[in-house]
This record gives sequence, C-alpha cells and structure tokens, in this order.
Amino acid sequence: MAKASANKPAARGGKPSAGSLSKSGGQSKAIQRKAATGRFVVSKARFEAVMRAAEQSGLLKGKSGRIGGRVSPALVEQAKRQTGIETDTDLIEFALATVALEDNFAEAFKESRGKVAPELKLGF
Repeated sequence: MAKASANKPAARGGKPSAGSLSKSGGQSKAIQRKAATGRFVVSKARFEAVMRAAEQSGLLKGKSGRIGGRVSPALVEQAKRQTGIETDTDLIEFALATVALEDNFAEAFKESRGKVAPELKLGF
C-alpha cells in the first residue's frame, strides 16, 4: 500500500529535494490552502520542522520497527489530502511524530489562567 518516494525531505535523508509533499506547498506558512480546492495542506516547512524535531529528540533512530493495522482507505486519502503528504510511510511518520512531540501548551496555558506568581514585579 505504501508508495515509494524517491524524494525525502532534506531534514530526514540529508538529500536536497522537494520532499514528499505535493507541489501545491511552497509558501512559508505552516498550514495553507490549496488554491484549486480550498483545502488546507501542511507546508513543507512544517513537515520538515516536525521531522527535524523528532530526529533531534532521538525518535527517528533505528528505523527497524514496523507498524501494521487496518484502517479505512478513505481516512488515509483524506489525511493525505489535508496534509499534502503523498506516501503512506511519510504520513504515518508525520502523524506519530506530531503526537509524540505534543507539548500540551494549550492545557498548561489554561491551567495558568488568572494566576500570577506573587514574586513577579509587574511595575505598578
């Protein structure tokens, strides 16, 4: 089911390439809309940033593991359309890296709402 991708993003394979995102990417925004369809796609920059962070965190070392499972082909195709990622392997790796690198910022931000440390000098 996985398509072979000759072009790997430079952050992962060390080869200069366009990556495995569709050619509609290229702007510097993290998520953008395809002009033709109006759908959102993940930019090459965001894809590479996530994969670079995963690599720096040691999450991509020793690719000897294999994952398998039955998923809806419609789910896979929709995820590919939404992200612009073309290969199953890159899609799975990006999705797992995104989850693994989640920093729970929103949750921490909500918990700190309305709280100010007493030692903080606010200047008034």
